[in-house]
Amino acid sequence: MAALLEVTDLKVEFSTRYGDVTALDGVSFSLDEGETLGVVGESGCGKSITALAVMGLIPAPPGRISAGSIRFQGEELVGAREGRLRRLRGRDIGMIFQEPMTSLNPVFRVGDQIAEAILLHQDVSRTEAAKRAIELMKTVGIPEPASRARAYPHELSGGMRQRVMIAMAISCRPKVLIADEPTTALDVTVQAQIFDLMRQIQEDYGVAIIMITHDMGAIAEMADRVAVMYAGRMIEEGRADAILDHAGHPYTQGLIACIPALDPEVAAADRPPPLAEIPGIVPPLHLLGKGCAFAARCDRAFAACTDMPALKGGPHAVACHAHEPQQQPTAGGA
Repeated sequence: MAALLEVTDLKVEFSTRYGDVTALDGVSFSLDEGETLGVVGESGCGKSITALAVMGLIPAPPGRISAGSIRFQGEELVGAREGRLRRLRGRDIGMIFQEPMTSLNPVFRVGDQIAEAILLHQDVSRTEAAKRAIELMKTVGIPEPASRARAYPHELSGGMRQRVMIAMAISCRPKVLIADEPTTALDVTVQAQIFDLMRQIQEDYGVAIIMITHDMGAIAEMADRVAVMYAGRMIEEGRADAILDHAGHPYTQGLIACIPALDPEVAAADRPPPLAEIPGIVPPLHLLGKGCAFAARCDRAFAACTDMPALKGGPHAVACHAHEPQQQPTAGGA
């Protein structure tokens, strides 16, 4: 069965004062119905640009999709007319943007903003759209939804604003939901509530989710499969349990090592060991060379890393010259 969403060899470029800069280089992944794909990496690795490309929201100029394919239910979206993309956004592909305070319009009531998405894609009256907006606010766990619908964004807490964004994203029951850092700046209790809400929405509507994050803890909580990005490229991809247990790329290993260990003995120690960190920063895209972009930060780099490693390895793919694929057991168990 064909994937619900399939991205193949996607390349996105931006015109800058340094010339044409490649923000995404050969990104490929697929998403099946009801599946959660976690896209993980530090800021500047290309996660949000990938989401914007799928939504057809790359600002042009200065950006453009220069190569590759994005197919939704078999339909090619690269090069599609803007009118067609507008019909898909919200109705078939929804998105929870990273910062609700800047994504919500500050001069309109939140209920009206949810209703607007419904009116855009469904043949209903304004009264019916307003009623559905209140029902959606109740669905996402906003107390007293009728009164909250009349509030402006600044009158709601961060968690409430994020729930409004989720209500907008699911207002037309999309087949794909892209969640771009859905728990940014929220405390851990609210984060857990948002994750529970997303799981419930997936269970109720059968929606497929692309969850963009820098937090491997969130990946462990939510994802079925994981795509690790670095400097605009996919460097590791596979099932979440396989990557969390046997990460192959040094960058992925570093992200996992940065998760604080809840070890009672360590917590009780007078001087617990310092948290692990990945040295250095993601390099500016206009300064990338022809080799592995992570080499300058990697303690396993060697001569071969001056050439760009390919993503290979089957179900658990890794783009690293130093990676040695684990032996898979044969059918007979030998």
